[in-house]
Amino acid sequence: MIKRKTSQLLLMGVLLTSSLSVNAHRLWIKPNTTTVSGQDEWVTFDAAIANGIFNPDHFAMPLDRLTAYNPDGQPIELQNQAKLKYRSVFDLQLTQPGTYEVSMNSRSLQASWQDDQGKRQRWPGRGEVGTLEGFHQHVPQDAKDLKVFDSARRVEVFVTAGAPSQKVITPTGNGLELNGKTHPNDLYTGESVSLGFLFDGEPAKDAQVTLVRQGEKYRDNSKPMRFTTDARGTFEVSFDAPGMYFIEVEYKDDRAKAPAMVRLGNYSAVIEVLPL
Repeated sequence: MIKRKTSQLLLMGVLLTSSLSVNAHRLWIKPNTTTVSGQDEWVTFDAAIANGIFNPDHFAMPLDRLTAYNPDGQPIELQNQAKLKYRSVFDLQLTQPGTYEVSMNSRSLQASWQDDQGKRQRWPGRGEVGTLEGFHQHVPQDAKDLKVFDSARRVEVFVTAGAPSQKVITPTGNGLELNGKTHPNDLYTGESVSLGFLFDGEPAKDAQVTLVRQGEKYRDNSKPMRFTTDARGTFEVSFDAPGMYFIEVEYKDDRAKAPAMVRLGNYSAVIEVLPL
């Protein structure tokens, strides 16, 4: 069985350090639809790093950091790529039935400490990925007030031609990700849905989840739905209105492997809820 490869990508600093708080930049890959029924269909995407949901106003997503997978888990080409001022665009040609994935993943060690002059130092530099080798090379062994994080980030979206399939939603066991038990392209209004998350293959207990429906720009506030995952890493939700939703998840625990002291997980995705 061919396994999907998770990418250790050299991301811009904003991708590695941005918070998932309500006022932080959001990273999203938004398709014009998540389900199609015909053969040899096309889906078009916007991808951005933005202040708001589905309103590109900050940075275009770097397309060379995105990878698409077909229902067999094999990488496929992003078609008709273009990087605009505030958003990137591309198409996917769905040439076979099943579920496709577009994603961007990163994992990095991050450290901060106090130098002899009392100034706060940080490693790695902006836009760099921190490796174990780099940590031992650049961080002083006797660093004062040392804090080391194992930070994982995942941004993704799924689209399906015909019936949903499981290959690309199967967890990889790396970082914060969907647990694969509820298909993200099989969501309908009025139905109670259980969504769950794993960190390195284990339940992401007490993860903080925020869901926001499209149209945030035209409301007095974003009207977010907020949840905390249970011991199984899951939460229950029922959607009252159809549309595109942005989901963001933040996870933290103290189960990191040395030299890291804390594991941090950041996850964001776009899901579509259809009318029942």
